[in-house]
Amino acid sequence: MAESLNARQASKKTMAIILAGGRGSRLHQMTDTRAKPAVYFGGKFRIIDFALSNCINSGIRKIGVVTQYKSHSLLRHLQAGWSFLRNQFNEFLDLLPAQQRIDEVHWYRGTADSVYQNIDIIRDHRPQYILILAGDHIYKMDYAKIVLDHLQHGGPLTVACVPIPKEQASAYGIMSVNDDGLITSFDEKPKNPQTMPNNENMCLASMGIYVFDAKFLYDVLYEDEQTEESSHDFGMDIIPRLVSRGLAHAHDFSISCVCNRAKNQIYWRDVGTVDSFWAANMDLASVTPDLDIYDQDWPIWTYQMQLPSAKYVQDLNGASTILRNSVIAAGVIVSGSSICSSVLFYNVRVHSFTFINEVVAFPDCIIHRGCRITKVILDRGCELPRNLVVGENKEEDERRFYRSEGGVTLITRRMLADLRKKEPWLFENFEEYCQYGN
Repeated sequence: MAESLNARQASKKTMAIILAGGRGSRLHQMTDTRAKPAVYFGGKFRIIDFALSNCINSGIRKIGVVTQYKSHSLLRHLQAGWSFLRNQFNEFLDLLPAQQRIDEVHWYRGTADSVYQNIDIIRDHRPQYILILAGDHIYKMDYAKIVLDHLQHGGPLTVACVPIPKEQASAYGIMSVNDDGLITSFDEKPKNPQTMPNNENMCLASMGIYVFDAKFLYDVLYEDEQTEESSHDFGMDIIPRLVSRGLAHAHDFSISCVCNRAKNQIYWRDVGTVDSFWAANMDLASVTPDLDIYDQDWPIWTYQMQLPSAKYVQDLNGASTILRNSVIAAGVIVSGSSICSSVLFYNVRVHSFTFINEVVAFPDCIIHRGCRITKVILDRGCELPRNLVVGENKEEDERRFYRSEGGVTLITRRMLADLRKKEPWLFENFEEYCQYGN
């Protein structure tokens, strides 16, 4: 009971800052019009919903979201879906776009600078602890537990860490930790990473989650601002500098992870590539997914349109739809087709005689009659012409669309517009059958 009370008190004294300004360039055309945290995920969510939901479920209701790159879609989502916090109860969601608050020269130059440029706003809320979060990872975590861990070891900085395979380490900050939990070394995106003492195939990676004593963070950010050679980034500059001074402790993610009870294993995904994004969605469509989004004790909140239930009708010959291991959102209508291991977002339309396998279809997509698509991501609003085949001919897919190293084909509206110019015969009578359906 005492620990629970301390957790509540710690959460009330904590302000979360979610860094949501990243470009997400490795997601290629998926981030042409939106920031990575605004990318759709799992049939109804946006990626940022996971960090925000973790805050709400952890009792942290003072939240700032830092935005910069192509933020319109993200801001619109936050305003529509996350406006339920009440200022009367000292709850808020502050939107912090880059606006040159410190000077009229620089936009956000790095993750640390994005916090520094909003330091006056943060100070006004008078938090005792500041929780820095990345807005582009998929996971469920009780932040109250990392804040409690921070209080127990008594240091000014705590860094959440998770074991990852050595071959992935070059994309993360890699650390070494002594028996007391003190971080003894930190290398950002190393070419030759230090492995864990008990497993030469695994490395200990930073999750991009930091807890600072508020006053200490203000001093650190001011010092960093005065350092000319700094890139003003937490991973590149702030954390290595504090590790070298013996001021950073590690937090084991297994302590605070909200696990799938059926599997009891930690889950954290950086869906930063087309292949990893597709695989994380495919996990949700499996029989026993690693990520439990059906846990009513730790719900994932999001904006929801008022839509009718999904509907499955017969095809033109009276045959029924075949549906296996798939996630189907509200507003979807499927006419006599075969759908296997796929994730269909809201308002997707699938017409007759279509075969869909391992597909992620963002909202408002239309798949016309006779298409066969395998291992595909359809960006929002894509409309595929009749009888289009994707996922069966590598060379053809690469010529028409974007194809990843793992064999996932990404299709966007712009790609389809270009295809219509190059191969107009694929779109013969397109307007006619779009008007009357099929």
